[in-house]
Amino acid sequence: MGIHWIQESILYVSEASGIDLANFKILLCTLLSFPFSGIYKRLPDHRYTMKNIYIVSVSSFYVFFILELYSGLASLMGASLGTYFITRYLRTDSMPWVNFVFLMLYLSYHHIREQFFSVYDPHVVDITGALMVMVMKLSSFGWSVHDGRNSKDLLTSYTKSRIIKKHPNLLPYLGYAFFYASLLTGPAFDYADYDRFIHNTLFEDVPESRRPGKRKRRIPRSGRAALKKTLQGFFWAFLFTQAPKFVTLEYVFQPEFVQQHGFIYRIFYLWVLYVSYRLKYYTIWLIAEGACILCGIGYNGYDSQTDSFKWDRVQNIDPWAFETGQNVHTCLEAWNMNTNKWLKHFIYMRLAKKGKKPGFKSTLATFATSAFWHGTRPGYYMTFIMGAFLQTVGKIFRRNFRPIFVDKDGNKSKAKPLYDVTCYFVTQLAFSFVTQPFAILEFSKSWHCWSTVNYYVIIGTALTFLVFRGPWSHQVTKFLSKYHMSAPKPIHRDSQFNKTESEKVARALNSYISRDRDLVDSPTLGVPSLDYLESFEGKDIDEELKELVETWYKFKETKGDLGLKVAYNNFVAEIQRIVSDTRAQASEVIDSKKQQ
Repeated sequence: MGIHWIQESILYVSEASGIDLANFKILLCTLLSFPFSGIYKRLPDHRYTMKNIYIVSVSSFYVFFILELYSGLASLMGASLGTYFITRYLRTDSMPWVNFVFLMLYLSYHHIREQFFSVYDPHVVDITGALMVMVMKLSSFGWSVHDGRNSKDLLTSYTKSRIIKKHPNLLPYLGYAFFYASLLTGPAFDYADYDRFIHNTLFEDVPESRRPGKRKRRIPRSGRAALKKTLQGFFWAFLFTQAPKFVTLEYVFQPEFVQQHGFIYRIFYLWVLYVSYRLKYYTIWLIAEGACILCGIGYNGYDSQTDSFKWDRVQNIDPWAFETGQNVHTCLEAWNMNTNKWLKHFIYMRLAKKGKKPGFKSTLATFATSAFWHGTRPGYYMTFIMGAFLQTVGKIFRRNFRPIFVDKDGNKSKAKPLYDVTCYFVTQLAFSFVTQPFAILEFSKSWHCWSTVNYYVIIGTALTFLVFRGPWSHQVTKFLSKYHMSAPKPIHRDSQFNKTESEKVARALNSYISRDRDLVDSPTLGVPSLDYLESFEGKDIDEELKELVETWYKFKETKGDLGLKVAYNNFVAEIQRIVSDTRAQASEVIDSKKQQ
């Protein structure tokens, strides 16, 4: 009766707000995390078991009473228990990879089932979103456990700070996996942060004078910081509800869209439409971050100079940086930040050889992981592939045009503002084209959407490659370099080159150094630029592919044995030990009573 009343109330408010029921339920759970976080902060600091039980109970309330996701709960529980078994009982070097493959296959199964064997229902919450967040958390958990068992010499400062020295018991592990404030939409974070949060060691640097309440709670006041993020979320939520009055995807597929409007109107219409896609992510990620800040897990240190706290530990989005971004890399760095960290530290860096930078194998694996993690629909891959081209085009323009307006010392020409404005519009308009398939998902509809604006980004990309990578590339770059504020100086001294040859060498070195600087960072969101791929030498690629083949043959020789039998034996041994200890304790109690 109680559940029925709750569902009727939710449906009534959802219809009144104009938000579809599934999205409204997600938003409601996120908003309810605020009062639940207020209660959590007032739980006794040292009642760790109570805290974990509270966290799991709140998540259970969401799943059973609001979301009604009974099968979805089974899916989430299957992933979390599978990882718990693998990481606790499989004690080999391959453990984190076995765990990673298990999670990705598990997630891919749900993606495929959702795509081909399910009928879309706007009243039902799609559990794959929560499962995607859980895959990030659980795969990084596997690596943290592995790092805690092995040498720390190979770790970076980032991964060293996240090692797990002792595998947790089931209750705190489930508290981490099912943390209520980030269960459905993220943000994802590492177990080390959760453990420090539960045990209050996360707040050790908080001055005694800044601890709230008569009992001086360890979690500092965070209401103002949480409110700020929440109000930002409500701002984007308001725009999200208003956007359909001005732009809709359905109108793009109507004949009038092309027949009644010119090219300029159409490309700017797609821009506004592409902004509307992001509004729901801004809304939910910012409000979820606010809930995490309120309960304390968003705490990221105390600044003694300004006497203020930092609350960006679990930040996942920077709307201002994205909306004002003047290049692809800046925009992608500001989007889904925790996914970027996960791909970089737990996929990209993990495949690098000791003492060497990540190579082609790391790049390919990161791209594949990002693609399969998002889903199996064609629209994702259309966006990712065009994104790779777009990053390369951006770097070509930056290398050849930016030095005309600013030199290496930061001195700017009077026309620099014009360059900035141009970069902004080019970047945002290109993004609005490339990201349409990510929202449409279907190949034919995505291709039709691109056709309404005459494929202008594809044509522009092709022309860019023709000009800067084609037969006239040398003449073009030489012509533009004449206008660079910091043009490369020719090599003279005792060089055997003549003036023309020395200019060529200088340009080549300048280009190489520029390219090397561009390649420092890992592929953003797993999407590499094409020149990043071109930087790999054929010899290195052949060696890495050879390693992969050898690894596969070794795996076949072991007949596919992943050590799971040994893991099962370890599991049985632990159960037997627990039973034996329990019996021994019971016998001691009985003997003590007999003596009394």
